[in-house]
Amino acid sequence: MRTFEWRCSSPFLAGALALPATLLASSEASAHVKWFCAYDVAGQPRGLEQVLCLDFEWLVGLSVLCLMFGCLAEGTPLGTALLNALDRVTARLRTDTELLVRATLGFFFVSLWTLGGIILTPELKTDAAWIPWFQLALAACLIWHRTLPLAGAGIVVLFGYATWSYGAFHLADYPVFLGVAAYLILTGLDRTLYGIRPIEVVRAAAAVTLMWASVEKWAYPEWTAPLLAAKPEMTFGASPELFMKAAGVVEFTLAFALIWTPLVRRTAAIILAAIFVSAVFEFGKVDAIGHSGIIVVLIGIAADDARSAVRRRDVALAPAYYAVALTGFLTLYYVGHAAMYGALFSAPVI
Repeated sequence: MRTFEWRCSSPFLAGALALPATLLASSEASAHVKWFCAYDVAGQPRGLEQVLCLDFEWLVGLSVLCLMFGCLAEGTPLGTALLNALDRVTARLRTDTELLVRATLGFFFVSLWTLGGIILTPELKTDAAWIPWFQLALAACLIWHRTLPLAGAGIVVLFGYATWSYGAFHLADYPVFLGVAAYLILTGLDRTLYGIRPIEVVRAAAAVTLMWASVEKWAYPEWTAPLLAAKPEMTFGASPELFMKAAGVVEFTLAFALIWTPLVRRTAAIILAAIFVSAVFEFGKVDAIGHSGIIVVLIGIAADDARSAVRRRDVALAPAYYAVALTGFLTLYYVGHAAMYGALFSAPVI
């Protein structure tokens, strides 16, 4: 079989082929690289002048077009029919979302207790003897509805301890845990956050988590180099550099879609959940345990039947909001890294 070579001299062709190919190969790319490869958070990230190349711009442009197409389709009879079909298919999941979250998190915390020496995620190691037992206690709190706030508060404690141990920049990878904690607390108390439902809170946290993770793919593509070297077929003939840019753009776009219109966000949640589940077959139980929490959150988002009228401005403003989000996360990542690791005044300038 002939292998296609994608070059920067033909950015439109590269972008057009990279997006669907990367979506198919994203199961490997979505495995959390820090769990399987060597990494150095304090190391100098790739310069922005290398990230924001012509290929990157074409990939972003194609992603925005896909996002706008989804918004346009949502306001049509076809979009309404798709939403109605989703409502019917996910009816049972929607009814049992709380139960699914509790059961999955129970599995998660019991698994961490069994493995021992881990704070919330596989790369956050600890010698503290109380951590595994504390996590087992959180699993017990998930059994009863009334004790869900205790489980949520416990997650906040673990997140704070991990931040104290590993630094705020490292834990910026995982705000979804704070979203899950808020979901448990609000659900257990039968409250909303100033009118924002618990599922909406955790949805925003999941979106922020995945958008931050996508920037990391652009800033440190070399962390994934061992995986790409071991599995060169996953790049579909693209260069590792282009593949990592495309993987980050796909992840960022799907994450941004989680905070957009109902059909767009539900479709994005289904795609992301499928990607994470497929990665489990490739990377095994570590990936299954580590991503179980976000998978169940994505299932809950896909099942959420809350609707709002899709307006023309939702389509027209999609590129502007996407650009603001992209600029904001790139700025936060690079300026935050420079501030945390002592290179603020040598931060890259565009």
